[in-house]
Amino acid sequence: MPKEKKHIPDAQKQRRKIKEKFSKYSPGKVALQVLGTGAEGAPRSLYVFSDQSRYLFNCGEGTQRLAHEHKMKLAKLEHIFITQPTWANLGGLPGAALTIQDVGVPEITLHGPEGLQEIFIATHRFIVIKDLEIRVVQCNEDTNFEDNVMKVKYVPITRSYDNSTVDLKGENSNGVQEQEDDIDYYAHEHSGRRKSPQIISESSKLLLQQTKAKGVSMAYICQLQPRPGALCLEKCVKFGVPPGPLLGKLKSGEDVTLASGNLVKASDVCDPDDPGPVFIVLECPSEEYLDSLVENEIFSKHQSTATRDEDVAHTVVHFTPQKIMDHPKYKQWIERFTPSTHHLVLNDSNTCMGSAAVHRIQYKLNLLSNDFFPLLGDKGTEIINVESSEPPQPKKIKPGSPSLPIENLSVKSRPTSPSDPKIYTNTLFNYHLRPKKACDRSLELKLVPSQFIEETMTTENFPQVLHEVTQQFAQKQRHMTIRDFPKLLFLGTGSSIPNKTRNTSGMLLEVDENRVIILDCGEGTFGQIIRFYGHDKAYQILSKTKAIYISHLHADHHLGLIGLLQGRRKALQKLNQECEPLYLFAPAQIMWWLDFYDKCFENIEEEFVLVPNGELLLNKHELDESLETKIFEELGMQDVSTCYVRHCPNAFGVCLTQQDGSKITYSGDTMPSENLVELGMNSSLLIHEATMEDELAAEAVVKMHSTTSQAIEVGRRMNAKYTLLTHFSQRYAKLPRFNENFSDNVGIAFDNMLVRLDELPLLPLLYPALKLMFVEYYEELEQKAAKRQMKIEREKQALQNN
Repeated sequence: MPKEKKHIPDAQKQRRKIKEKFSKYSPGKVALQVLGTGAEGAPRSLYVFSDQSRYLFNCGEGTQRLAHEHKMKLAKLEHIFITQPTWANLGGLPGAALTIQDVGVPEITLHGPEGLQEIFIATHRFIVIKDLEIRVVQCNEDTNFEDNVMKVKYVPITRSYDNSTVDLKGENSNGVQEQEDDIDYYAHEHSGRRKSPQIISESSKLLLQQTKAKGVSMAYICQLQPRPGALCLEKCVKFGVPPGPLLGKLKSGEDVTLASGNLVKASDVCDPDDPGPVFIVLECPSEEYLDSLVENEIFSKHQSTATRDEDVAHTVVHFTPQKIMDHPKYKQWIERFTPSTHHLVLNDSNTCMGSAAVHRIQYKLNLLSNDFFPLLGDKGTEIINVESSEPPQPKKIKPGSPSLPIENLSVKSRPTSPSDPKIYTNTLFNYHLRPKKACDRSLELKLVPSQFIEETMTTENFPQVLHEVTQQFAQKQRHMTIRDFPKLLFLGTGSSIPNKTRNTSGMLLEVDENRVIILDCGEGTFGQIIRFYGHDKAYQILSKTKAIYISHLHADHHLGLIGLLQGRRKALQKLNQECEPLYLFAPAQIMWWLDFYDKCFENIEEEFVLVPNGELLLNKHELDESLETKIFEELGMQDVSTCYVRHCPNAFGVCLTQQDGSKITYSGDTMPSENLVELGMNSSLLIHEATMEDELAAEAVVKMHSTTSQAIEVGRRMNAKYTLLTHFSQRYAKLPRFNENFSDNVGIAFDNMLVRLDELPLLPLLYPALKLMFVEYYEELEQKAAKRQMKIEREKQALQNN
């Protein structure tokens, strides 16, 4: 949800001053750093950083979240280079732009094939960019980019077959008229700085369709600007150079004569000049591009045929899929480079998904229950076993089935051999290009579970409280009958933008062993599924996914849809199953965005059949009766009904009635809603947003959200058997603030929490241990609340005195 950022103008002013100060100098430190490795479910993104500015090559879905966790200084980011305009490379652009805007970057420049600007125009209704100028440069064989850090040559790579006849699509397969969505989904939060929305012209759409048909992938040949060798003071002393202006002359490359008459050459006291190493970034998406790549003579200048040493490529960064890298033509092309050239691989052969924070909190929560909080199936990051000073309590105190032993979870990235020039990486791998060229794995992401557990187990009184809680848990569990289904997995429980511990909205409902429905789909939802289940189980889950429900058209609820549709298709293909479309329950207005993306970037409309939410309103279903019956049977549902809720335009709540009559109601984002109470009357479970704590009720009204107590009250009024709270503001990244309204039928959701419907009464038993587990964090929340209350009291007193 966009907020007023009063600091942005000042931050932008400061950034312009810094840029102007350093723009005349070539930086002394430059390195390539892997942010997203390209592992399945993870973004692929390469960060180039200097001591002056930053550059990003590709920005896959989830880049924003990793940048936040690893404290990337996006305030210095100025240029983003995209190899091919596919979701794998640009799915993270809208979210990253919001972060870049919020840290005060005044302008960002996009480099790549045609269409990058139009992505922002197409998403402007649900991605509010009002303080960031987005420039797109023309990239072709005849244009170059240059600044004080590096020079970049653009090298388009194209498909080899004839594209003279462009197949331009007509009406979309879902039968919805192509009309641009002109609704402002943030109208309730307008500010004076909001830009007037741009319109994508028909000529622009035609150009994008032609670019899509040509299939351009942009390669980048980059060379750092030359830098004079550094002055060595020890050598100056040896040659008798006195302190003073002579040192400056020598540093600038000028020879000097000392008072003694001795000539001191700059080359005698300075390190050799650095002409600037060359690195190449490229993606060869499929076999159809191989001829264009291997026959392009411009690369030969940087291979073993180079005529100058400084032209030889030091590093080649490959976003190319592993299947193509294994192709004989591609291997032969790599062999044309000198043995000294390093090849950095960012593709699906890597395994590191990039986040330690999600594992850290899951290891902690797993102490409470292995059923609710199983250890994650993502085993692609190396695990370090360290003996802790105080070993954690025995696992016998943990309810549920035992966890896998830590030593069985370690999987390292693909190793390299001396004969293999390719480097497969983890997140935070560095390759230093200046001042010294070196491969640096010291910061690569690793997991140390013993530390995660010790952080909690050494908290005062926690072992005792944990023992008491888990005893109660086990005792109550023995007297319960727990069916395997329905089962809910929370993929994202935060609001607005992703946080390192809470992703944006998403839930996965396993109706039975053969059917899955996904409720909302924030950025990174596909990655969350891979991370939780691991690849093999994730493919099975995705192959069973029959429907996706989107509650409303704010980005934090649907920006992960395209990636999920593509991930599901890939899973079906890997399992050799027929790629049947799923049902997409969503506001009808989503079709303009999806149709635009399908026509101008990648084919996605074959993956779904739209079922407009507005045609399933409670007691007013407008769907064809035979179609409705078919859909409900395929989903294992007795009924699916919606209602309008109090949020942005076309925001819906939904109630899913199972074959046994049990009801699961999901609010989406909303203020307390009478429609929702009626829709979900007598629900088995209400899943309701609880964005704000009670003391921020006024802010909740402005944002059109609910407080925790308001959400609980909605559940009470609809006579819901159980209420589960989610969609917490990121200020409650670990825990929301509890209050007296949290009864024994109210629970809170966490990312990667798996709960069966019959297990819900167990959740409140964990509250005492949760408060202690995050005691410092919770005390900080209470202190902030107390300060806020004191401020209110002072303001009241001041008004009375006046």
